[in-house]
Order: sequence, then C-alpha cells, then structure tokens
Amino acid sequence: MSEEKFPMTVEGKKKIEEELKHLMSVERPSVVQAIEIARGHGDLSENADYSAAKERQSFIEGRIQDLNGKLSRALVIDPKTIKVDNVVFGATVLLSEEETEKEITYKIVGVDEADVKVGKVGITSPIARALIGKRVGDEVVVNAPRGEIRYEVLKIRYE
Repeated sequence: MSEEKFPMTVEGKKKIEEELKHLMSVERPSVVQAIEIARGHGDLSENADYSAAKERQSFIEGRIQDLNGKLSRALVIDPKTIKVDNVVFGATVLLSEEETEKEITYKIVGVDEADVKVGKVGITSPIARALIGKRVGDEVVVNAPRGEIRYEVLKIRYE
C-alpha cells in the first residue's frame, strides 16, 4: 500500500526541517536533563517536576514523529519551476473582490503552511479549491460563511 503524498512548498519543508532540528538538538536534550534532575529529588510518585518533564518529553517525541511523518509524505514543489498560465498549487494570485473592488493576494500552499493572516491558503481551503484551474480574467465564486463572494483573477505568478 503506497502512502499518499501531500504537496508542500520548498519554504514549508524548510520550516518543518528547522523545527525538527530544534526539537532534536535543543528541546530533547533539555527535557532529558530535566528528567534526570527531577529523579534526583526522590520519590517519583509525588514529584511534580518529574511528571511535568515526562509530559513535556512525551509531547516533544510525538511532535518529532509527526514532523518526520510529514516530511516522509511530502511532495515538495518549487513554485519557481511552474510554467503554466492557470492557477495550480504554489500560485500567488491577485484577486479583486467584485462587490468592493478591494484587491487581495493569496498564495496556495500545503495545509500545514496555511496562514491566512499573511495571505497563505491551504490547498484544501474553499478559496484555493475555487481558484484551481482559473486564468487571468476569470470569475471565482467562493462559498464563505457570510455567503457567496465573487472575485476576478487579476494576476497569477509563481515565485
């Protein structure tokens, strides 16, 4: 059975690798040391420092496993290498909201990279799904909680 691959930008992969490196080289040794110190305080059954350190260790090990899994299933895509004129994963799209004429830019990224505050939307989000396949000049209709929002695609770039 083959594992399903998940798209991720080069930038997204780099961030995961940095977090993983930090967890393994800084956090993991620190928590191991905290456990050793707490063990020196005697009875482990009533030792709050020991319990807290073990809980932290469990979190760190789980996060390391999670990040390793994401990296192993990542399909890393460099948007700079994409040469198409329609919207696909990795596109940065300039839109104009038809009702207000307000311009907004979204970059379509992997699910773990999404951060709407900085204009990065996950590939599975409603706005990304509505944009896929569109070209400059196309109308995009997004079903949002406040109702349908209509946009016009003004520009598509891959950077």
